[in-house]
Amino acid sequence: MASSARQTKGTARTASTARTATTARKRRFFNYPRSHVKGFRRWLPSWRVLLGTFLTGVALVAGVVIAAYATTSVPSEPAYATQQQKTTVYYDDGASEIGSFQVENRVIVPFDTLPEYVGNAVVASEDETFWENSGIDIKGIARAAVNNLKGGARQGASTITQQYAERYYSDETISSYVGKFREAMLALRLTQEQDKEEILGNYLNTIYFGRGAHGIEAAAKAYFNVPAAQLTISQAALITAVIPSPNRYDPAVNPEIAQEKWQRVINRMAEHDFISAEEKAAAVFPEVQPKKPAANSKGGQAGYLLELVEEEWANSGRDVEDLYKKGYKVVTTFNKSMQELAVKTAENPETLPREGDNAASPYLTPSIVSIDPADGAVKAVYGGPDYVSKPYNTATKGAAQAGSTFKPFTLVAALEKGIDLSERYDGNNNVQVPGFYDGDRKVVNFGDEPYGQIDLVKATANSVNTVYAALNMEVGPQATVDAAVKAGIPKNTQDLLPVPSNVLGSATVRPIDLAHAYATFAAQGYESTPHVVQSVTTLNAGAEIWEPEGRNEQVFAPDVMAAATYAMTQVVEQKGASGAHAKALGRPVAGKTGTSNDNKSAWFAGYVPQLATVVGLYQYNDDTKAQESITSFGKWSRQSITGGTWPVEAWTSYMEGVLALPQYADVQEFPKYTMKKPTPTATPSEEPSDVPTIEEPVEPEEPTEPEEPTTVTVPTNLLGKSKAEAAQILAELDLTASFTEAYSPEPPGVVIRAPGGKQVAPGSRVSIVLSKGPEPVAPEPTPTPTPTPTPDPPESGEEGSTGQGNAGGGQGGGGQ
Repeated sequence: MASSARQTKGTARTASTARTATTARKRRFFNYPRSHVKGFRRWLPSWRVLLGTFLTGVALVAGVVIAAYATTSVPSEPAYATQQQKTTVYYDDGASEIGSFQVENRVIVPFDTLPEYVGNAVVASEDETFWENSGIDIKGIARAAVNNLKGGARQGASTITQQYAERYYSDETISSYVGKFREAMLALRLTQEQDKEEILGNYLNTIYFGRGAHGIEAAAKAYFNVPAAQLTISQAALITAVIPSPNRYDPAVNPEIAQEKWQRVINRMAEHDFISAEEKAAAVFPEVQPKKPAANSKGGQAGYLLELVEEEWANSGRDVEDLYKKGYKVVTTFNKSMQELAVKTAENPETLPREGDNAASPYLTPSIVSIDPADGAVKAVYGGPDYVSKPYNTATKGAAQAGSTFKPFTLVAALEKGIDLSERYDGNNNVQVPGFYDGDRKVVNFGDEPYGQIDLVKATANSVNTVYAALNMEVGPQATVDAAVKAGIPKNTQDLLPVPSNVLGSATVRPIDLAHAYATFAAQGYESTPHVVQSVTTLNAGAEIWEPEGRNEQVFAPDVMAAATYAMTQVVEQKGASGAHAKALGRPVAGKTGTSNDNKSAWFAGYVPQLATVVGLYQYNDDTKAQESITSFGKWSRQSITGGTWPVEAWTSYMEGVLALPQYADVQEFPKYTMKKPTPTATPSEEPSDVPTIEEPVEPEEPTEPEEPTTVTVPTNLLGKSKAEAAQILAELDLTASFTEAYSPEPPGVVIRAPGGKQVAPGSRVSIVLSKGPEPVAPEPTPTPTPTPTPDPPESGEEGSTGQGNAGGGQGGGGQ
């Protein structure tokens, strides 16, 4: 009995233990940490959980894919047949139409009428597995996913079939992962229902090739003016090459990039045996037609303005195709009246005759750009007479040496370093400025004019090379570059180098960039990025699509700008100054003329408080592919064309019309500026002037006899001296040295820059720059590509200077 009871209890304990063990095992399967495993493995899922989770995930994904594929059908009609609307572009009033963007009529060409290499060029470039894949490229998707997860440059993996599905049936760019998944499902379905030739043919008839051309036939006409059936291997390769970025890869925009991409296509065609080795060797980069506006766009000025809108849209990262298909209303910054005035001024036969004995050269290209300094809005642009016949916009793509329009950047740099307008320099002709040129070469003034000892106001008004050469050596050429860049001259401007001659305008600038910089002056030191788009809304609902965010950043101090502006008003106000013609406006005007050496370019860059305008001239020979001296014309037929001739007169004529418009009716003044002492040679105006005037010094209580100011000339023999030697030389003249350092090829501690020849008061501090030795070598940065091609630079700089400046950098200039 007792034995039976013990056996029963033992059996119960055994059963209980078994149940407990079973429960523990169940809990361990679902609950963590796992008690029967030691160490970090306690926290890891068991293989059963991992396997179950994986199989469940696979089943779910497979189910989703199968369901998505089963429910995906090929639309019966392409999206572009029903969804496209034109985009209309307006002047700044939002009512006056400039033109429109819309897709040209598509000409559908049968695939079997095209040479075999036309389709294969696209296959080689866009989807080398096209003829074998199922519509999607699994390897490509995996490769792109791994790269994107690693943080590399974002890659896509769309096959031709996927691109075809995207363009042909949705007619818009798809970027979301869900959208890409649907696109892939449609691509799989298309591959099952259509043969490869039909897919490739529809793709070629749909894709955007730039220049407003949708489809291979329109592209062949736009680039080569031939039917698609007559395209050569080289032509087919170039049309294919532009597909990834039609605007950027267009040979008319970036010829070097276009040729690089073309060569890539040719190489890939040969690699995949689509062309023979002999055909590859014989391939030559094809000549393309000039870029023309879309068929629906107007000729004349409309094409230039529409191109600027399209470029700004593309630069914002938006798809250019949307402009042609989405039906937007684009309001620009262009003012209709101002644009008409710019055209009238640039094409005035009385001042710029194109026919007759005194006609201008057919190669002469005038440019006009106006920018609102308050926000950078481009109000008018003249870059050519007719976009259809001459699509190259000289105002935004053309460039020429800046001449003396660059001197204000050196002036601003000097003012930032505490140099006052009243300080006097040697303005005589044929002066040797230490360090400016190699050897004993001397700086000369425009017309070999001697000015004696003058202040910076007179030096600016008369564009005195010898003074500005000395000033640039005092502040340092890098300071001139820095001031120009802060004002708005792009860093990648051709020949914008920290060399002495940069003060004389050796850099090759675009009119729109010079207008940008002078707009910063007009805004009293606030820099705003130029823009041409005011707003973009949907055409019907008026929903906002894009309103560019402007930038308004203070880059120069108000007192620096007040002084610089005052000096530039004297270019207009002083009798006989190069910009005196602009005084006829009867408004406060500041500006600067500029003329390059051999008169290859001529400028007037000027501003009133509400507007900055640049007028430029250069002569680019289409036959020799080089800039040449401007042929004298009109009433200047017996003299050289300088900034003080047609440019300043055209600027004045244009601005007279602009300032008569209601929005500019109020006369605004520049900030007041007071000179420390009157300029001895300044000529007072016969009538009251609207520009800031020099305030007379306070009269002493008891009259005293005026005394001649005592000055000391800074020695010209300081270069190469040691710090101690320079300090001793200056101390003997009752002057104090103020030392700074800069990198240079010279040994450390020797003088590399000093204001030799400058007139200063006894006891003054003189800025001396000592060498820090050679600058440490750093990895050379990748150069920023020039956004647009520019004509070859002129061989020489501004009048008054010939030959190379010290340390290279091209030839500069001065004068008018």
